[in-house]
Amino acid sequence: MAFTRNAFRFLTGLKQHNNKPWFEAHRESYEHDLREPMRALIIEMDGRLKRFAPEIGGDPKRGMFRINRDIRFSRDKSPYKTWAACWFAHRKASTRVGQEAEEGSAGLYFHLQPGECLVGAGLWMPPRPVLGRIRDTIADDPKGFARMVATLKKFGGLDTESVPLLKRMPHGYPEDHPAAKWLRYQSYTAGRAIKDSQAVGAGLPALLEREFKALLPLVRWLNKALKLPA
Repeated sequence: MAFTRNAFRFLTGLKQHNNKPWFEAHRESYEHDLREPMRALIIEMDGRLKRFAPEIGGDPKRGMFRINRDIRFSRDKSPYKTWAACWFAHRKASTRVGQEAEEGSAGLYFHLQPGECLVGAGLWMPPRPVLGRIRDTIADDPKGFARMVATLKKFGGLDTESVPLLKRMPHGYPEDHPAAKWLRYQSYTAGRAIKDSQAVGAGLPALLEREFKALLPLVRWLNKALKLPA
């Protein structure tokens, strides 16, 4: 089951009417046009990953991001996300991402949003202990890390837009450290936008497989730093 243009229509409508009554009135579209195709995609990609990255997997129950927003500490009280996404993590790690991912891993990501579809990979805003392990490993082998980053040329290297770099070196590292260029990152991610037309139809899994293969050096480098097996 593939995404159709109806998925974009639902998300566009949700952006315009981000409230519970509208969502409940269109729940059937959410289930049929967004949730079911995303779960089918996760299952399909899990099978493909077993062939070229067997340590990475997808869970159709937990791999899709929840549509409900966490509004507890946000000024924006809109109840729903206006995008959908899925995450493929190391099979021996938690599927959590961001600040909750104390036992998480680097992984692969697909984002569905009208005009903003993208594929990506890496570690986004990891908690301090995880970030510290990544930085220590980079500091031990800055040339090796730079060689890995060079493989991400088609993605423009590591992302510096979604999460800004630190203006000063993190605590414990001198300003003239050989890895200074890399140690100021707060996230280690890479990716690129894809067209909406590429996200609909039966060709999406093959496209994601190609992109994920190209992003795999980043994922494996980070997971090795976290002592996760390849």
